[in-house]
Amino acid sequence: MIQSFPVGNFQIGDGRLTIIAGPCLAESQQICNEVAAGVQAICLDLGFNYVFKASFDKANRTSHLSNRGAGMEAGLEILRTVSKTFSVPTTTDIHLPDQCSIVSESVDILQIPAFLSRQSDLLEAAAATGKPVNVKKGQFMAPSDTGNIVKKLQAANAAGIILTERGTSFGYNTLIVDMPGLETMRGFGVPVCFDATHSAQRPGGLGSATGGVRESIPAMVRAAVAVGIDALFLEVHPDPEHALSDAATQWPLSQARELLETVAAIRDAVTR
Repeated sequence: MIQSFPVGNFQIGDGRLTIIAGPCLAESQQICNEVAAGVQAICLDLGFNYVFKASFDKANRTSHLSNRGAGMEAGLEILRTVSKTFSVPTTTDIHLPDQCSIVSESVDILQIPAFLSRQSDLLEAAAATGKPVNVKKGQFMAPSDTGNIVKKLQAANAAGIILTERGTSFGYNTLIVDMPGLETMRGFGVPVCFDATHSAQRPGGLGSATGGVRESIPAMVRAAVAVGIDALFLEVHPDPEHALSDAATQWPLSQARELLETVAAIRDAVTR
C-alpha cells in the first residue's frame, strides 16, 4: 500500500500521475511564469497533477564560477508569485537544516538534493516543518538503500515522503538508471518519482560544468512510466541552451506537450 499524501487540492501517490516541472534555477519571474503557464496547461489537458519546481540556490555547482541564483529571499518570492498566479503547489531544494523552516513557509514540498540524501539532520529538520519531503536518491546509493531514508523520515513524523530516482554513478561522468530499482523503491510503501532530466546528466563532463545527453530523456521517460511511477520530474526551460544551470539537459518548453502526450499514452496503456 502506497502512503499517499495531500498537496494543494490533490493527492500524490493515489494512482494519478504528478508532473513536477520547472526551470532548474529560478532565473527570473518571467521565465518561471512562462514555464508554469505552459506546463500547467498541458497537465490540465492530459489529466496530470502539476507541481512547479525551481531552485533558489544551486549550492552544489561544479565550479565556483557557476551561477548559483539570486538567493533565498528573491528566489522564494518568485516561487510565491508563481503559486499565487497559477494556483499550483511549488517545491524547491534545501541544503541546510536552518533553511527548512524558512523555506517551508513559501513552498508545499521540500526537496532534498541527491548529494545530501543521507544527512540525518537535514532530513529531520525537513520533516519537522510539517511539509512533505521529496528525497533524491544519492548517485552513490542502490535502490534498496533508500529504505533507510524512509525509516528516518517516518521516525521524524514526516507529513509525506517521495523517493526520486535520478541515476547512479557508474564510471567516470556517467549515470545509469536501474529501472527495476523503481519498483524496489516503491516497495517501501511511498510514492516514487523519476527525475528524467538529471538522469541524463554527465556530472562534471564538461570539465567546469555538468554535461548531458538531452536526446536520451524520452527513452528513459517511456521506460519509467511503463514500469510504474507516481510522479515524473522534468527541468523545463524556454531556451535550454542559454539556461543558467543544467543547460545540457533541461527539456525545451516547446517540446513538453509532445513528450507528455507520450507519457499519457503509456500511462493509459499500463493502467488499462
